Amino acid sequence: MGKSFAVIGDPIDHSLSPNIHSAAFRELNLDSSYIGYRIPKGELEGGVEGLKKIKITGFNVTIPHKIEMMKYLDKIDESCSIIGAVNTVVNNEGVLKGYNTDMDGFLEPIKKRNISIQNKKILLIGAGGAARAIVAGMTKEKAKSLVIVNRTIENANNLSEFATKIGLTTSTKKIEDVNENIENYDIIINATAIGLKDESSPISFEGVKEKTIAYDIVYSPMNTDFIKKAKEKKLEIIYGYEMLLGQAVRAFEIWHDMKAPHNAMKKALLGGF
Repeated sequence: MGKSFAVIGDPIDHSLSPNIHSAAFRELNLDSSYIGYRIPKGELEGGVEGLKKIKITGFNVTIPHKIEMMKYLDKIDESCSIIGAVNTVVNNEGVLKGYNTDMDGFLEPIKKRNISIQNKKILLIGAGGAARAIVAGMTKEKAKSLVIVNRTIENANNLSEFATKIGLTTSTKKIEDVNENIENYDIIINATAIGLKDESSPISFEGVKEKTIAYDIVYSPMNTDFIKKAKEKKLEIIYGYEMLLGQAVRAFEIWHDMKAPHNAMKKALLGGF
């Protein structure tokens, strides 16, 4: 009897997760399948019941359900409880356990490059679910300070409170003031959807330090305006697809309890562009 997996969210048809996981199953000859399953906002409870009925082995959770899904879990791991959002679920005979692989997924490409976050000054644009996972990662890696910029300052303030509570020094800024003192930062992260529809980046990178790292979590298009501007300044770039790959690898390992075929998954992901 094969295992079945899914990703739930809305919209779901652009998700690259089915490609990535199916490639891993093929590579390792696993009798497993992975599909995208659209569950609109407000229909999560019924959707989860449906997944239990078909005895799904595990599923990923994406926008807009990452926070609401917490209500339907029986158990949660530590990353999940700290971040307050879930993106990976294991179904053990009807008992649902939640994990959040966004933090590890975000940190993975940084660690691959042997970049240390310790004592670094970080600028974070965005205050949504992904930003929470990033804040948790920055705290774990002992960043020196974090400035949070967001269109809705209230959300930035909430995220800043969360960061302070888990032990990170933070302050907030309005999006209009994002380019002030840009030379102070070691790492600049875009954790918003800005760039998805080819909008221009709120960051100009004018006056930025040479050694600054630019990390955009938007993975499609691969070269967002943020990335293009950072490239013009010859900064070190980390792409959104690397975080997506990092969290998919971690989810695979949680579900299958074996090492993920990283290269096969990366190839499938990059073939999706």
